[in-house]
Amino acid sequence: MTRASSENPGIFPIFDGHNDVLLTLHRPHHRDPDGRPRSFFERAEEGHLDLPRAREGEFGGGMFAICVGSPDADPANERITWNEDRTAFSVEMEPPLDQAYALAETVAVMARLFRLEAESGGQVRVTRTVDEIEACSREGALAVVLHLEGAEAIDPACDALEVFYRAGVRSLGPVWSRPNAFGWGAPFRFPSSPDTGPGLTDAGRTLVRACNRLGILIDLAHMNEQGFWDVAAITDAPLVSTHSGAHALCAAARNLTDRQLDAIGDSGGVVGVIFFTGNLRQDGKWERDTPLAEIVRHITYIADRIGIEHVALGSDFDGATLPDELKDVTGLPKLVDALRQAGFDEPALRQIARENWLRVLRQTWK
Repeated sequence: MTRASSENPGIFPIFDGHNDVLLTLHRPHHRDPDGRPRSFFERAEEGHLDLPRAREGEFGGGMFAICVGSPDADPANERITWNEDRTAFSVEMEPPLDQAYALAETVAVMARLFRLEAESGGQVRVTRTVDEIEACSREGALAVVLHLEGAEAIDPACDALEVFYRAGVRSLGPVWSRPNAFGWGAPFRFPSSPDTGPGLTDAGRTLVRACNRLGILIDLAHMNEQGFWDVAAITDAPLVSTHSGAHALCAAARNLTDRQLDAIGDSGGVVGVIFFTGNLRQDGKWERDTPLAEIVRHITYIADRIGIEHVALGSDFDGATLPDELKDVTGLPKLVDALRQAGFDEPALRQIARENWLRVLRQTWK
């Protein structure tokens, strides 16, 4: 990893709020051009993130998500319905998952990660404290924070949560964009208010309190608005959305209203700005020709609204359509340069690129 120097102002290595690369490594249909399973240790042309490209992009680590897909659901782009003039869409939600199935899939992905860590010879490390993340930065290793995107693998009594915590899970979203035992997720819908249905169940409230007790970050990125406020009323930790945008700029159901942004700022929390074009563009379209300036626009809006200390990066690498100008993790220096050109000074860039995430993790983890 590149270290700070007089030539390089020293904002790196970047810490990112969300990626889905573990899923692409786990799913057997993800293959390289020669038909081999994708390797995290070899540079690939498909997807967004692997170790060689991470080093090129000054990516030092972040939240690595495990999100269990339904075995019966079609991909999102096959479940989408547009209106006649293609200015509005809705994606049919996946059905709830069986907990035993979700548990088995989650354990399988975690096992794959731990094998990857062992094979890396210290280049990839599952981190459980901020001190370990910072040690990775000093030593040039990639810091992985285990995140569960949707709590389907956890039983309502939260017994599995205790085990997952000891295995290394330090971040959790109670729901993905579907219902489960803990609440209702925000749908993929545009244009739409995030107020799309009920919030937390009683089991969801139990889960929030258990996360607070253990020191697990609670991610609001896929919560609908009622669920957001239910968490805010219970939690004693900063409010966090790992990969979202500003609803005022893109009226997607999963983006955050000004009132939600204010609550995150007031709590001392952080918003990781997503790179998914459908959460960035004013028209909500999933278009690769979206300019990099759209990410800058959301970062600027949130920083102006609630303060520079409450905005960070939440890419959604390997899980979303990104601007071609960014392409993949190697485009992160371009984004930093775009922010610099937009008027963000070096201290602000350090906060966005890394420091805000580490501050919130220190406040949340025990």
